[in-house]
Amino acid sequence: MSDSTVIAIRDVSKRFILHKEKSLKERMVNIRNRGYGREDFWALRNVSLDIQAGETIGLIGANGSGKSTLLKVIGGIIQPTNGSVQSRGRLAALLELGAGFHPDLSGRDNVYLNAGILGLSKKQTDKYFDAIVDFSGIEEFIDTQVKFYSSGMYVRLAFAVAVHVDPEILLVDEVLAVGDEPFQRKCMDKIRSFQAEARTIVLVSHSADAIGSTCTRAALLNHGEVLFDGAPDQALRLLRQGFADDAEEASSKAEIAGPTIESAALRRSSGEIATGKSSPGDSFVFDIVIDSRGQELHDWVVGMGIDTPLGQTVYGTNTKLLGVNPAPFTGRFEVSFELPELILGKGQYTLHASLGTVQDGSYFRIPQAARLDFENSRKDSGVITVRSSCAIKPPQLR
Repeated sequence: MSDSTVIAIRDVSKRFILHKEKSLKERMVNIRNRGYGREDFWALRNVSLDIQAGETIGLIGANGSGKSTLLKVIGGIIQPTNGSVQSRGRLAALLELGAGFHPDLSGRDNVYLNAGILGLSKKQTDKYFDAIVDFSGIEEFIDTQVKFYSSGMYVRLAFAVAVHVDPEILLVDEVLAVGDEPFQRKCMDKIRSFQAEARTIVLVSHSADAIGSTCTRAALLNHGEVLFDGAPDQALRLLRQGFADDAEEASSKAEIAGPTIESAALRRSSGEIATGKSSPGDSFVFDIVIDSRGQELHDWVVGMGIDTPLGQTVYGTNTKLLGVNPAPFTGRFEVSFELPELILGKGQYTLHASLGTVQDGSYFRIPQAARLDFENSRKDSGVITVRSSCAIKPPQLR
């Protein structure tokens, strides 16, 4: 393990054994046949990662991809079937809700219990205790048994302990989603302060905003294997593409009887398909072809939007918002959205297309119907480009 590496994961695999006997009687009858009713499930397969000091790495993937299992292996909660994990420095883990808490002990006792597990002496915990309670915001209930705590109170106290034991490595699972919005902001502020102090953070989250805005790196897992390890926006784009491919495969297998979007394409105002780099001020036309599949469409609405790689909609509109009230229609037809002088910041974007009715809303959607890649020579950042300037001058008295 190099001097800059704080977590070294080498060819880690984790196998769980699934028992499929339906009753104790069935298990006893087949006790001599050890292979009966047992199935191997590999939650992780040959995972290798080096995590450097000061990095914030996000573990992303669909449910069941192995994210939380990998986090538990890193934290030493479970042991790998094959491979090894080495870490350097004090590690604090915020994994499952209430993990490490004894339900019959008070919040005060659990603070000392958790701090002791994480390596702090009673004297050290005394030093941090008031700050832990103040951060958690549950001072009124600190001497109440934690089995009477709500899920939000569990998370508040557990996170407060984890961040006040001076960890060099912080492992955080999806549990932060349980807290209320003000507490989530407080947690994110604390995580950013850890980043400023060059501490290492490993984060599991289904929130694209959290991964994109917080992480410097992301690893995409699928069925226990690492498919991609690199920039968060690229990892999220691959994850969404996988979701879109799954949805497309499912829809292709299903018999769609109702109206649908046959195709969607983005072209430049000059007529050619929009490919390659674009610049702020370029003009586009987004064509969406609808097939009513023999039905007469009434009060139908066609919409479009521009999304960032993190899933944030930069711009969205539809025929109703633009004052277009189409008559009932049967057959195939095309809706064209003109986008003159589009001003977007540097980055990659996707366009989605949707079909619905005024009464029912959108019922058919293509999430990544087209792509845009904007470059920008201006020294600014963000999802839009503003022709801004600044000047320095003496203050004016008013």
